[in-house]
Amino acid sequence: MSQTEVIGSIDALWRYPVKSMHGQSIEQAFIGYAGVYGDRLYAFKTSAGPDFFPYLTGRETQDMLRYTPRFRQSDKAEQPVNWAQAEAMSVGITPVFSSAHELAMDVVAPNGEVYAIDDPALAKQLATSAGAGHDVSLTHSQRAMTDCRPLSLISLQTVQQLANETGIEIDHRRFRANIYLDLSSGQGFDEDKLVGRSLKLGDKVVITIVERDPRCAMITYDPDTGEATPKILRQVTQHHERNAGIYAAVVVEGMVKAGDRVELMP
Repeated sequence: MSQTEVIGSIDALWRYPVKSMHGQSIEQAFIGYAGVYGDRLYAFKTSAGPDFFPYLTGRETQDMLRYTPRFRQSDKAEQPVNWAQAEAMSVGITPVFSSAHELAMDVVAPNGEVYAIDDPALAKQLATSAGAGHDVSLTHSQRAMTDCRPLSLISLQTVQQLANETGIEIDHRRFRANIYLDLSSGQGFDEDKLVGRSLKLGDKVVITIVERDPRCAMITYDPDTGEATPKILRQVTQHHERNAGIYAAVVVEGMVKAGDRVELMP
């Protein structure tokens, strides 16, 4: 049987508890079929959005990127409450997610005010920021409300290549990936070659790379200030078919941590 090939490591793990708000850097993550545990559990819907994508995002109000969510019980947001027991069962028991109460959170607004995630005043503030025509309401799901596939990845090498091409120092957080890869090849956009292949992350997790990640205006916004730099999206569009990074589906669930090896499976 062919052996796996180590192609790099996990440089960083990120999750975004509220869609389009500030992300959280985490040292370890439970990767489930629905993606990173605690990722995009909450979103704000807008009456101005289309039926197929009803969410309010940084595209409508860049200020949204400056809101910082935080779980009240951070330990409940690390992994499913019965993961250790579920993993130990030979048949592989489906893990039980924490309740909505256990995953409750507060949000720190750009002005420093703190709101409960379900405080109507928070939705009203976001609606005001978005402008006329936006009636905003909170929605919650145990399944990550991602734009496309459950898991997004991009290599540090791709971010650096785009920085070299544009002459702009690019913060990798603009790409809002769940997993930032450090590829041994040292080449930007080498993750594109992984489409259709499977990767093993750490000791257990297996993912299949489904497609390249088509980009939108979100990558133009500074993750701290919301200031737009359109040149980045123009470069990705004109020279990289508007793609940067990859999407994956999860085949085997488990825990991963920053520094874990990434192996290409035969």
